[in-house]
Amino acid sequence: MQPHLSHLFADDLGAMALPWTAEEPTAPRLLVLNTSLAADLGLHAEWLAGPDGVALLTGQRLPDGAAPVAQAYSGHQFGGFSPRLGDGRALLLGELSTPLGLRDLHLKGSGRTPFSRGGDGRAVVGPMLRELLIGEAMHAQGIATTRALAVVATGTVVQREQPMPGAVLARIAASHLRVGSFQFARATGDGDLLRALADHALERHYPALAESAQPYLALYRQVIAAQAGLIAAWMGAGFIHGVMNTDNMTISGESIDYGPCAYLEGYRPDAVFSSIDDAGRYAYGNQPAVGQWNLARFGEALLPLLADDETAAIEAATDALAGFSTHYRNAWVGVMRAKLGLDATAPTDVVAALAEEHLALLASAGADWTQSWRSLAAAARGDAEPWRGRLLDLAQADSWLERWRAASPDPELIEATNPLYVPRNHLADAALRAAEAGDLAPFERLLAAVREPFTERPGLADLSEPGSAEFAAGFRTFCGT
Repeated sequence: MQPHLSHLFADDLGAMALPWTAEEPTAPRLLVLNTSLAADLGLHAEWLAGPDGVALLTGQRLPDGAAPVAQAYSGHQFGGFSPRLGDGRALLLGELSTPLGLRDLHLKGSGRTPFSRGGDGRAVVGPMLRELLIGEAMHAQGIATTRALAVVATGTVVQREQPMPGAVLARIAASHLRVGSFQFARATGDGDLLRALADHALERHYPALAESAQPYLALYRQVIAAQAGLIAAWMGAGFIHGVMNTDNMTISGESIDYGPCAYLEGYRPDAVFSSIDDAGRYAYGNQPAVGQWNLARFGEALLPLLADDETAAIEAATDALAGFSTHYRNAWVGVMRAKLGLDATAPTDVVAALAEEHLALLASAGADWTQSWRSLAAAARGDAEPWRGRLLDLAQADSWLERWRAASPDPELIEATNPLYVPRNHLADAALRAAEAGDLAPFERLLAAVREPFTERPGLADLSEPGSAEFAAGFRTFCGT
């Protein structure tokens, strides 16, 4: 029953892997097991839910030969470079061979490591359940993401603003290679380590590129494209990551580290919820530009591999990065095409113009993001009032509506693309507060809804409604550290 864990990262990149073990939980208790993910991975849910499985999910009882490590990486945090970050409260238990391919099994909240920098290395129930919830919502909407396999209460009281119940999250990822990983390798000045990391990334994620004439430049271009597509998907979902530091940008193109993230309700391009983002660096509308900035830092880290001459390397990286805007625009138009219910015959310029005008209508009214897009399905069927009722400039709305209908929108595509249920901020907040107090029922109900976000179901009407203006005005998100 116990899965095998390989240690490829530790073997290939020993200079970036410190052998370490997880802190022993006081009284471990499984809170949530992601049985659908377990099935996808070829793991036995019944075994995982038992004492041996919970011991694995907390890093206490590992398969023979496992070699857990804390990973080293650097990162630009809110624009400032930190040369040594690393897994301060996390642990890579190893890699699983699964039907989905190789996947990391990684713990979050497993105790102090040499990278903890004065922190306690622990996590608490609310933020760990939040990461599971957001990851499942993103996955259900088809957005590339890491996912939580389980959340286990540790039985330990953790001191934050107040005493909180401790928890460990077991996370599954295509890998935990980050832009910050490459920044760390470059900062060491060890060219062999940087090359080994790039070769590891190619083999792990983009093996076909290894045969390219310039494999490291091809890697850079591929990551640029992957991240452009990911950020376009976030923008379509009305998702605000909240902490787009370079150590939170993956090479695989998966979303990672759902800390102070949030979802738009009333549409504002400058929306910020994170308590630590006073300047709005990571506001909703800034995410594409920040993504490109992070990728520039990735290019800087890769320079020694791009050409022997630094000037030529900079030129190659600059040329590659210039493609981000095209990749992002194409991906964004694709996202908007589907959200508007338009097929491939609609000209790109028409789709872009309709999308931009629709966003302007929503912004001027502060209209609810999720409901406004979803109500286009009724408008495509002939009943535009639910959509019109959210807007202020009705003359402009009617003009837009006429041109949009002329493009023959498909209401079924709209409903299959625009979710009805998302982890709205007030719903997630209430569910997590209840879970911290010992009642998981609201969390489980919300989780079930966002796992099938496009299908309307009886008894869930409250889960599609926005929160109060008072709640929205005071809502802030936190890292949970």
